[in-house]
Amino acid sequence: MTRALLASLALLISACSLQPPVVEQDDGISSQHGQFHFVLPSGKYNCDQGLQLGLQREMQGKVNHRLQLDWKGRRYQLERDFSESGLPRFEDAASGLVWIDLPWKGLLLDGRTHAPLANDCKAS
Repeated sequence: MTRALLASLALLISACSLQPPVVEQDDGISSQHGQFHFVLPSGKYNCDQGLQLGLQREMQGKVNHRLQLDWKGRRYQLERDFSESGLPRFEDAASGLVWIDLPWKGLLLDGRTHAPLANDCKAS
């Protein structure tokens, strides 16, 4: 009895250490750990009020885990951050810049004040 219990416990513990698979859909949206992943391009983005920025997406295992953001003559590295909504949220802790991906647009925020810096950004 004890041996069977130990074997079952070992299997349960090893199963907990496995990462769940990335679940992909036909529309370019996938999810893992309750976080969404959108298939979005790198390159130049045009935003409201004539603003422009550049994004270079770094993928790891079909998941966008980091961004290089070119904004107002400077380059920032934004890391993927867990979000309550599950939307892709990237942040540079040093500058406070936050980028949020939506399937139809992106949004750049000042993470400290939550004020939008560039809105309705779309790949050109």
